[in-house]
Amino acid sequence: MKIGKKNFEIGKRTYIMGILNVTPDSFSDGGKFNNMEQAIEHAEKMEAEGADIIDVGGESTRPGHVPVGQDEEIERVIPVIGTLKKYIKVPISVDTYKGKVAEEALKAGADLINDVWGFKKDPYMAEVAAKYRVPCCLMHNRDNRDYKNLMEDLLNDLRESVDIALKAGVNSENIMLDPGIGFAKDYEQNLYVMNNLEQVSKLGYPVLLGTSRKSMIGNALKLPTDERVEGTVATTVIGIMKNCDFVRVHDVKENKRAAMMADAILRR
Repeated sequence: MKIGKKNFEIGKRTYIMGILNVTPDSFSDGGKFNNMEQAIEHAEKMEAEGADIIDVGGESTRPGHVPVGQDEEIERVIPVIGTLKKYIKVPISVDTYKGKVAEEALKAGADLINDVWGFKKDPYMAEVAAKYRVPCCLMHNRDNRDYKNLMEDLLNDLRESVDIALKAGVNSENIMLDPGIGFAKDYEQNLYVMNNLEQVSKLGYPVLLGTSRKSMIGNALKLPTDERVEGTVATTVIGIMKNCDFVRVHDVKENKRAAMMADAILRR
């Protein structure tokens, strides 16, 4: 898979996506990096620690978040993406479910669309991905938890997202999937999906896992967001054992080292 100017050899090693939230209210780091200087500094730090992609988000998707208008989201992320291109060498991804935000981000230099609604929230999103011929990550999400069979329903939901992308003209080589840990799933359902992650890779696309500091870890360990590094590392290693190719994390150094060790054992 080619993301920006970089080739990602799927299966050879695990790739790290570092999280850069330019939001005032994200669940773990809201308000920390929403000015330009802090954003650049943090992105450079993550790159130095081994991040392969920097994922820039301008709207919190934590439970109970306040939705942000399209124009405000553009104001938050576009200047950051445009400036980051001058400072970092790794590809930049935009974390948005709004087609117009994605389009403006791509014009500013973003290389990947990361959509937490798997192209189902905004019909224009698939059109943008096809038009600009960029890779996209389609995450599992829905507005209910009415599952008959959790994994079967999750896989069918992801197939629907893939169909939307392909029908719009997105190249199948430009698609990766995310099982959506923490979205439309309760604690037990998140643990169940984690234990069955290998089923997602059977759909034939690279898999990105995003568990970093999430409530699943907080509930298991009874710890606040800033003390969930070890729990996140455990999920990263399990994800790699279950065929995940990318992990999206706040704590790059710790997860990078864990991924390298897991790769040394599993991808020899």
